[in-house]
Amino acid sequence: MSHMTDVKAIFISDVVAADDNGYSASAQVANNAALTLGGALASGGSVTNSSGRLTEITSGGDDSGISFTVVGTDVNGASMTESITGADSGAATGEKYFKTIVSITAVGDPAGTVIAGTTVDAADVVFSGRTRVKGLTIINDAAAGNIDIVDTADAGAIGSGTSTLKVGTVASATVVHDVSVPQDGVLFENGAYAKFAVGKCESITVFRS
Repeated sequence: MSHMTDVKAIFISDVVAADDNGYSASAQVANNAALTLGGALASGGSVTNSSGRLTEITSGGDDSGISFTVVGTDVNGASMTESITGADSGAATGEKYFKTIVSITAVGDPAGTVIAGTTVDAADVVFSGRTRVKGLTIINDAAAGNIDIVDTADAGAIGSGTSTLKVGTVASATVVHDVSVPQDGVLFENGAYAKFAVGKCESITVFRS
Protein backbone atom coordinates (compact mmCIF):
# COMPACT_ATOMS: atom_id res chain seq x y z
CA MET A 1 0.00 0.00 0.00
CA SER A 2 1.33 3.43 -0.91
CA HIS A 3 1.63 6.09 1.77
CA MET A 4 0.57 9.68 1.14
CA THR A 5 2.43 12.61 2.69
CA ASP A 6 1.88 16.34 2.73
CA VAL A 7 5.56 17.12 3.28
CA LYS A 8 7.12 19.25 0.54
CA ALA A 9 10.85 19.74 -0.16
CA ILE A 10 11.92 23.32 -0.96
CA PHE A 11 15.40 23.75 -2.46
CA ILE A 12 17.24 27.05 -1.87
CA SER A 13 20.69 27.93 -3.19
CA ASP A 14 22.71 31.04 -4.05
CA VAL A 15 26.46 30.89 -4.58
CA VAL A 16 26.94 34.28 -6.30
CA ALA A 17 29.54 36.22 -4.33
CA ALA A 18 29.04 39.75 -3.08
CA ASP A 19 29.81 42.29 -5.80
CA ASP A 20 29.62 45.99 -4.98
CA ASN A 21 29.42 47.07 -8.63
CA GLY A 22 27.71 43.95 -9.99
CA TYR A 23 24.55 45.89 -10.82
CA SER A 24 25.99 49.18 -12.02
CA ALA A 25 29.60 50.15 -12.73
CA SER A 26 31.14 53.40 -11.55
CA ALA A 27 29.62 56.44 -13.25
CA GLN A 28 28.63 60.02 -12.58
CA VAL A 29 24.84 59.96 -12.28
CA ALA A 30 22.85 63.05 -13.26
CA ASN A 31 20.23 64.75 -11.07
CA ASN A 32 17.18 62.46 -10.67
CA ALA A 33 18.62 60.06 -13.25
CA ALA A 34 18.68 56.27 -13.40
CA LEU A 35 21.84 54.23 -12.93
CA THR A 36 22.80 52.05 -15.87
CA LEU A 37 22.20 48.41 -14.95
CA GLY A 38 25.11 46.98 -16.92
CA GLY A 39 27.34 45.34 -14.31
CA ALA A 40 28.47 41.72 -14.24
CA LEU A 41 25.27 40.61 -12.49
CA ALA A 42 22.97 42.44 -14.90
CA SER A 43 21.67 41.37 -18.29
CA GLY A 44 19.61 43.33 -20.78
CA GLY A 45 19.28 46.30 -18.45
CA SER A 46 17.92 44.40 -15.43
CA VAL A 47 19.07 42.05 -12.66
CA THR A 48 17.76 38.58 -11.81
CA ASN A 49 19.25 37.07 -8.66
CA SER A 50 19.30 33.40 -7.68
CA SER A 51 17.58 34.35 -4.42
CA GLY A 52 16.55 37.60 -2.79
CA ARG A 53 19.58 39.86 -2.23
CA LEU A 54 20.16 43.15 -0.43
CA THR A 55 21.09 46.15 -2.56
CA GLU A 56 24.28 48.08 -1.81
CA ILE A 57 24.86 51.57 -3.24
CA THR A 58 28.33 53.10 -2.88
CA SER A 59 28.78 56.85 -3.31
CA GLY A 60 32.05 58.56 -4.20
CA GLY A 61 30.86 61.81 -2.61
CA ASP A 62 28.50 62.95 0.11
CA ASP A 63 25.07 61.62 -0.89
CA SER A 64 23.66 61.55 2.65
CA GLY A 65 21.13 64.21 1.67
CA ILE A 66 19.62 62.28 -1.23
CA SER A 67 18.19 58.81 -1.81
CA PHE A 68 18.06 56.09 -4.43
CA THR A 69 14.88 54.28 -5.42
CA VAL A 70 15.18 50.57 -6.20
CA VAL A 71 12.35 48.95 -8.19
CA GLY A 72 11.93 45.23 -8.80
CA THR A 73 10.28 42.15 -7.33
CA ASP A 74 10.45 40.20 -4.08
CA VAL A 75 11.12 36.47 -3.70
CA ASN A 76 7.43 35.73 -4.39
CA GLY A 77 7.47 37.67 -7.67
CA ALA A 78 5.43 40.61 -6.33
CA SER A 79 6.39 44.18 -7.20
CA MET A 80 8.61 45.84 -4.60
CA THR A 81 10.18 49.29 -4.18
CA GLU A 82 12.74 50.53 -1.67
CA SER A 83 14.20 53.96 -0.93
CA ILE A 84 17.82 53.82 0.24
CA THR A 85 19.37 56.94 1.77
CA GLY A 86 22.76 57.65 0.24
CA ALA A 87 26.05 57.46 2.13
CA ASP A 88 28.80 60.02 2.65
CA SER A 89 31.68 58.64 0.56
CA GLY A 90 30.82 55.05 1.38
CA ALA A 91 28.28 52.27 1.07
CA ALA A 92 24.59 52.30 1.97
CA THR A 93 22.77 48.97 2.16
CA GLY A 94 19.03 48.46 1.82
CA GLU A 95 16.86 46.23 3.97
CA LYS A 96 14.70 44.51 1.35
CA TYR A 97 15.65 41.28 -0.44
CA PHE A 98 15.19 41.75 -4.20
CA LYS A 99 14.84 38.77 -6.53
CA THR A 100 14.85 41.06 -9.55
CA ILE A 101 15.73 44.72 -10.11
CA VAL A 102 14.53 46.72 -13.11
CA SER A 103 15.74 50.18 -12.09
CA ILE A 104 17.78 52.15 -9.56
CA THR A 105 17.20 55.90 -9.73
CA ALA A 106 18.79 58.79 -7.88
CA VAL A 107 16.34 61.10 -6.11
CA GLY A 108 18.49 64.21 -6.09
CA ASP A 109 21.89 65.03 -7.53
CA PRO A 110 24.72 62.62 -6.58
CA ALA A 111 27.88 64.43 -5.50
CA GLY A 112 30.27 62.03 -7.22
CA THR A 113 30.42 58.67 -8.90
CA VAL A 114 28.00 55.91 -7.88
CA ILE A 115 28.16 52.12 -8.09
CA ALA A 116 25.51 49.55 -7.16
CA GLY A 117 25.66 45.88 -6.33
CA THR A 118 24.90 43.36 -3.62
CA THR A 119 26.23 42.07 -0.30
CA VAL A 120 26.56 38.44 0.86
CA ASP A 121 23.13 38.63 2.51
CA ALA A 122 20.52 36.42 0.84
CA ALA A 123 17.01 35.14 1.53
CA ASP A 124 14.36 33.02 -0.15
CA VAL A 125 10.82 31.81 0.42
CA VAL A 126 10.02 28.47 2.04
CA PHE A 127 6.26 29.06 1.96
CA SER A 128 4.31 32.31 1.84
CA GLY A 129 1.57 31.17 4.24
CA ARG A 130 1.02 29.16 7.41
CA THR A 131 3.32 26.14 7.45
CA ARG A 132 5.39 23.82 9.63
CA VAL A 133 9.09 23.18 9.06
CA LYS A 134 9.87 19.49 9.63
CA GLY A 135 13.59 19.40 8.89
CA LEU A 136 16.48 20.64 6.77
CA THR A 137 19.30 19.22 4.71
CA ILE A 138 22.22 21.64 4.45
CA ILE A 139 25.25 21.41 2.19
CA ASN A 140 27.90 23.42 4.00
CA ASP A 141 30.53 25.75 2.52
CA ALA A 142 34.04 26.88 3.40
CA ALA A 143 32.93 29.22 6.20
CA ALA A 144 30.57 28.70 9.14
CA GLY A 145 27.44 30.76 9.66
CA ASN A 146 23.73 30.57 10.40
CA ILE A 147 20.52 29.85 8.55
CA ASP A 148 17.71 31.86 10.09
CA ILE A 149 14.14 30.94 9.11
CA VAL A 150 11.87 33.85 10.01
CA ASP A 151 8.11 34.18 10.36
CA THR A 152 6.53 37.03 8.40
CA ALA A 153 3.57 37.61 6.10
CA ASP A 154 5.47 40.26 4.12
CA ALA A 155 8.28 39.28 1.75
CA GLY A 156 9.33 42.93 1.81
CA ALA A 157 10.01 42.67 5.54
CA ILE A 158 12.09 39.48 5.74
CA GLY A 159 14.87 41.37 7.48
CA SER A 160 12.61 42.25 10.41
CA GLY A 161 10.73 38.93 10.49
CA THR A 162 10.51 36.94 13.72
CA SER A 163 13.43 34.53 14.03
CA THR A 164 11.72 31.20 14.66
CA LEU A 165 14.25 28.52 13.69
CA LYS A 166 18.00 29.17 13.55
CA VAL A 167 20.52 26.49 12.55
CA GLY A 168 24.30 26.77 12.44
CA THR A 169 26.44 25.68 9.50
CA VAL A 170 30.00 24.36 9.74
CA ALA A 171 33.18 25.38 7.95
CA SER A 172 33.53 22.27 5.83
CA ALA A 173 32.78 22.61 2.13
CA THR A 174 30.29 20.13 0.64
CA VAL A 175 29.68 18.33 3.97
CA VAL A 176 26.00 17.39 4.32
CA HIS A 177 24.22 18.26 7.56
CA ASP A 178 20.74 16.89 8.29
CA VAL A 179 18.53 18.60 10.86
CA SER A 180 15.45 16.80 12.15
CA VAL A 181 12.72 18.76 13.93
CA PRO A 182 10.87 16.65 16.52
CA GLN A 183 7.14 15.92 16.69
CA ASP A 184 5.01 18.17 14.46
CA GLY A 185 7.81 20.55 13.47
CA VAL A 186 8.15 24.29 14.01
CA LEU A 187 5.03 26.33 13.24
CA PHE A 188 5.24 29.49 11.14
CA GLU A 189 1.91 31.28 11.48
CA ASN A 190 2.35 33.83 8.69
CA GLY A 191 4.98 32.54 6.29
CA ALA A 192 8.49 31.07 6.38
CA TYR A 193 11.54 32.70 4.77
CA ALA A 194 15.16 31.52 5.04
CA LYS A 195 17.96 34.07 5.51
CA PHE A 196 21.61 33.08 5.01
CA ALA A 197 24.98 34.42 3.93
CA VAL A 198 26.48 33.40 0.59
CA GLY A 199 29.68 31.44 1.21
CA LYS A 200 28.41 29.91 4.47
CA CYS A 201 26.19 27.25 2.91
CA GLU A 202 25.94 25.96 -0.65
CA SER A 203 22.32 24.88 -0.49
CA ILE A 204 19.40 24.32 1.86
CA THR A 205 16.55 21.86 1.38
CA VAL A 206 13.70 22.69 3.74
CA PHE A 207 11.04 20.06 4.43
CA ARG A 208 7.68 21.65 5.24
CA SER A 209 4.02 20.71 5.54
